[in-house]
Amino acid sequence: MGGSPIGAAEVIVAASRGEAIDAFGDGAGVTVVAGGTIVMPDITHRRRDAERVVLIGNAGMSGISSEGGRTVIGAATTLADLSDAVEPLGTCARRVADIEIREQATIGGNLCAPPGVESPRGDLQAALLVLDAQIRSAGAGGERTDPVEDVLAADGSRLVLDISIAEPEAAATATVRRPHAHAYTVMRVCAARVDGEVRIAVSGAAPRAVRLKACEAAAAGGADAATTAERALEDVTPSDDALASGWYRAKVLPVLVRDALTQLG
Repeated sequence: MGGSPIGAAEVIVAASRGEAIDAFGDGAGVTVVAGGTIVMPDITHRRRDAERVVLIGNAGMSGISSEGGRTVIGAATTLADLSDAVEPLGTCARRVADIEIREQATIGGNLCAPPGVESPRGDLQAALLVLDAQIRSAGAGGERTDPVEDVLAADGSRLVLDISIAEPEAAATATVRRPHAHAYTVMRVCAARVDGEVRIAVSGAAPRAVRLKACEAAAAGGADAATTAERALEDVTPSDDALASGWYRAKVLPVLVRDALTQLG
């Protein structure tokens, strides 16, 4: 593990998972860089302070494997490598930005992306929510595994090591996008049937992805797709940004829920 100061920051290049964990420590004052597609522009434009930077791109933290009937994905696995992943994760990964971004961006970075100011971030978060993702991380108190809901609600002061997702019986996704060189996703709804339970989530409506539990309850009670979609706004209040207004998102969200559930069958 080598270190060198750059300006006011110390940069550490981790050569293994263990070195990455040691360098991260309790996370205080640490900025983790894997693909850097979000972090580096934030540092460049002084939206983020970087006292201590840990580079994990060469730490052996990428790859996809099976474990106990679930798929385990290393935190540094690129979105390009997820293009054939279990649905709806594969579709979400294929639709992020452009090929240059997908070749660099990682699933861990997408999960941990702070809310965007001008446009949504965390395109994969809704898929991870409906696939019952479990996040293994290191930090204060050592290693532990948490549901993705808890990780999204936390302050992000842990180092994500890998992500375990379920194999759904069925999955679907519906989205509204804005044409651009990077093909921004305005909002995306994901749905999956996992162990007989229908799970529904939306990304792009709020700063982080949200499970639509009122819709899930309606589906569990036997409601059809259209009736279930009527409850889409009970768990989220859509926000404004440069891509769309909260009013527009509120109008579109039930449509996306209905379409995703219709596909799910």
